[in-house]
Amino acid sequence: MFTLWTLVEASLLCLNAVCVLHEERFLAKFGWGGQQQNTEFGQPTAKAQILNLVRSIRTVAKIPLIFLNIIAIIFKLLLG
Repeated sequence: MFTLWTLVEASLLCLNAVCVLHEERFLAKFGWGGQQQNTEFGQPTAKAQILNLVRSIRTVAKIPLIFLNIIAIIFKLLLG
């Protein structure tokens, strides 16, 4: 059954996955490292914008994500 909680839980898991990605170890293997020049005609490419989004999510969501994970774990333990 698809509920609002499953949608929240799926988004929480996706945020966790984005925060765990390591640029030098994982993303650079696929050409998505931070060391490449990602501009075309002075405009950032889509790849550069996605990398900036990943970096900003990792920076901004790190501390709130800890508390959201704790709440999700407690919720799962209490209500199954």
